[in-house]
Amino acid sequence: MRNIKVGLIQQANTSDIRTNLMNLAQSIEACAARGAQLVVLQELHNSLYFCQTENTNLFDLAEPIPGPSTGFYSELAASNQIVLVTSLFEKRAPGLYHNTAVVFDSDGSIAGKYRKMHIPDDPAYYEKFYFTPGDIGFEPIQTSLGKLGVLVCWDQWYPEAARLMALKGAELLIYPTAIGWESSDADDEKIRQLNAWIISQRAHAVANGLPVISVNRVGHEPDPSMQTNGILFWGNSFVAGPQGELLVQAANDRPENIVVEIDMERSENVRRWWPFLRDRRIDEYEGLTKRFLD
Repeated sequence: MRNIKVGLIQQANTSDIRTNLMNLAQSIEACAARGAQLVVLQELHNSLYFCQTENTNLFDLAEPIPGPSTGFYSELAASNQIVLVTSLFEKRAPGLYHNTAVVFDSDGSIAGKYRKMHIPDDPAYYEKFYFTPGDIGFEPIQTSLGKLGVLVCWDQWYPEAARLMALKGAELLIYPTAIGWESSDADDEKIRQLNAWIISQRAHAVANGLPVISVNRVGHEPDPSMQTNGILFWGNSFVAGPQGELLVQAANDRPENIVVEIDMERSENVRRWWPFLRDRRIDEYEGLTKRFLD
């Protein structure tokens, strides 16, 4: 049996980046001390979720890769001998920025990166102002623990992204995330949104016969523009097995460090029972590459 212990760090962020980094370092070390071999952080974990407003000064938060943050997390990965999935605001060139997941292997080396492909532009989530869509495709990242299909937040609503990662040999689907309720959302709408978020990712697990790891931030963050009352990030970080079964789920109202064991051999067994990849009609899917079929 091949098992991997995975650490999920669900953090409530502050406006002080150094405080956030120190809290993350302590949480990473705590997960490693509990046996975690793979640790996953939430989306844009160094800072508050700055995309609630459009402000050119906030581009100052971005940094090159490699850069100061990759050096910081490289040392943490190496000293704790873990594979570490991070989410950074990348400055690729002057005026060119990405929302980029960087994966460190257990020796501290950069195993690979993924630039977020699907960029939202919804009320309180003005990401198109900051991020250029990714251009390095849906490529799993090879690590000492296996091939990781790392995607980021809004990507989790697109089954095509999960499928392409699976078809390229990903053994886990991983989603660093920042999602919550906007201040005007009614209570029944909040329930619908949260349920849809969990269901959609569990469906990716089922359709592809792969475990899914989704790590969200938690807590209220104000809107600097004061157009809204901010976002209440709903937490609920979770791991689902290859049949969509929930292995663990975090609270919706507090930070948590969770360590859970994933049986990596279950994917092989599930795919034998449910051979969805075998039965795909690839000769009939041409329309999927079209914007709309008029």
